[in-house]
Amino acid sequence: MISQFLFLLCFGLCLSQRDMTGDGPLPKPSLSAWPSSVVPLKSNVILRCWSPTRNVNFALKKGRITMESLQSYKLTENLAEFLLTDLHQGNAGEYTCEYYTILSPYTTSQPSDVLLLLVTGGFPKPSLQAYPSRNVTAGKKVTLQCQKPYNVVDYIRFSLLKEGMSEPIRHWRPLGNMAGFSLQNVTVKDTGNYSCVYYQKSSPFWASHPSDSLEIWVTATTLGDNPSVSPSTTSGDYTKGNVIRLGLAAVVLIIIGAFLIEAWYSQKESPRGSRSHSFPGKQ
Repeated sequence: MISQFLFLLCFGLCLSQRDMTGDGPLPKPSLSAWPSSVVPLKSNVILRCWSPTRNVNFALKKGRITMESLQSYKLTENLAEFLLTDLHQGNAGEYTCEYYTILSPYTTSQPSDVLLLLVTGGFPKPSLQAYPSRNVTAGKKVTLQCQKPYNVVDYIRFSLLKEGMSEPIRHWRPLGNMAGFSLQNVTVKDTGNYSCVYYQKSSPFWASHPSDSLEIWVTATTLGDNPSVSPSTTSGDYTKGNVIRLGLAAVVLIIIGAFLIEAWYSQKESPRGSRSHSFPGKQ
């Protein structure tokens, strides 16, 4: 029995070790840009590739071309940072990253999701306007309309940018020279400075200058930033709650009254019972 137990234990440990090293593809990494994936000419950007696995080497690719590789001893834990400096239009494009083990069997991961890097300044800037207004109440809708100059370039896409975000918050394929970005059920978190760009939807991915910044201001409702709760609904809930509480209070009072009446009758009957037992001979 002991020998069988040891055999099963060893077999299980070998299987678990095999699962850890694995013969299948490694999980894909994530790729992000800092400070943003939409950057101006002559600026710098860091492309960060994060792996869920330690002790690996990383590779950055633009399309199918490997741009740079980083070895694990140069890295901080499982994060690789690729620095691109003095950016020009030729740096724009679709980037991915992957990692591979440094020990046999030298497994390579799946590529990350594509990150589109845009270098602005290739075309004239578009205009950005808010409808019906750039001042909006929480729970309402606002549409940000981005329009490019006529006869500049065709086969384009639009992107909506928000200050402080590392990636565009929306992409849009226009039917003409403009795109409408609709923000539904806005909250105070949607307050901020917005801009937009348009760019070629295929290589070389030239992008326009950003539009002038447009500040959107979202005002919270009087009941807090929860537009689904209306004053009439709230007052109705309060009235119903008060009725329930009054009913419970009445029930409690009735029960207390019943206990008091019972105690009063008990005290009233007690003296009669004691006198009848004290003088049993007098009838």
